[in-house]
Amino acid sequence: MPLRDVDAAQISLTIQRSGHTSTSAGESQGISSAPNLRDIGGYLTRDGHRVRTGIVYRSSALHQLAGGDAAAFARLGIRTVYDLRSDPERQAQAEQLPKGTNYVVADVIGGAVRGGFAQLTEMLTNPALARELLGDGRGISMWTDLYRDFVRLDSARDAYRRLFTGIAGEVNRPALYHCSTGKDRTGWATAALLLLLDVPYELVMKDFLRSAIYLRPLVEPMTDAFAAQGGDPELLQPFLGIVPGYLDAARDEVSRSFGTIEGYFAVGLNVDATMQKALREALLVRD
Repeated sequence: MPLRDVDAAQISLTIQRSGHTSTSAGESQGISSAPNLRDIGGYLTRDGHRVRTGIVYRSSALHQLAGGDAAAFARLGIRTVYDLRSDPERQAQAEQLPKGTNYVVADVIGGAVRGGFAQLTEMLTNPALARELLGDGRGISMWTDLYRDFVRLDSARDAYRRLFTGIAGEVNRPALYHCSTGKDRTGWATAALLLLLDVPYELVMKDFLRSAIYLRPLVEPMTDAFAAQGGDPELLQPFLGIVPGYLDAARDEVSRSFGTIEGYFAVGLNVDATMQKALREALLVRD
């Protein structure tokens, strides 16, 4: 599966958000230490509703919030943060959150960290290992399977159930969820929620791809350092880049295993019709 080039012009969205800010749907909130921190709201649904803004946010890791960034984050009024990362990730990059923020661990990968996924940090400084694990299309295959795991792993289902049932409770909102870069585990969480809210898949995909814009300040130093060690930066693209086929794979796994997005929430996540309705009522307004 070839990688597609993704740039800002290609995936720029012009849909205006309703709510308390004037930025477009899917845009960064402008917090430099968390460049992929975004409001999931602003998107139109098929039936003419709009996803509310100022209610649910997505982000990359929040371990560097300080000074002006910490103040900007505090102004969002986020009550609850859901951390989708694994134990080693949380230990390596501990959260820096405003006092009083409710912090919830919802580890998507859990004990399933294995193989290449567990060796990502080492690969960044070891071009030979990167070639062994990611070369000849193995990286694409690995990450495609990972996105399917987001749908089928028990740990992933437990984590996403904790996230979505939490978001449904008014006491927990505004809420934010994140992983390390905010593009994979967080990307699927956002896609699943927007699909449940009946946002068209083409808009969900555009939102997914927008991470490519905001993660450049994090990704480019990694690829530059890898190249300086003699590595081919293209080897890193399967896990540092944004590949449309990954989201397609997760959506296909939903269809194969559960039939519909509602079935995935109801059977896969044990988020029943009543809870699904609560999510829609909380997050949608008539445009």
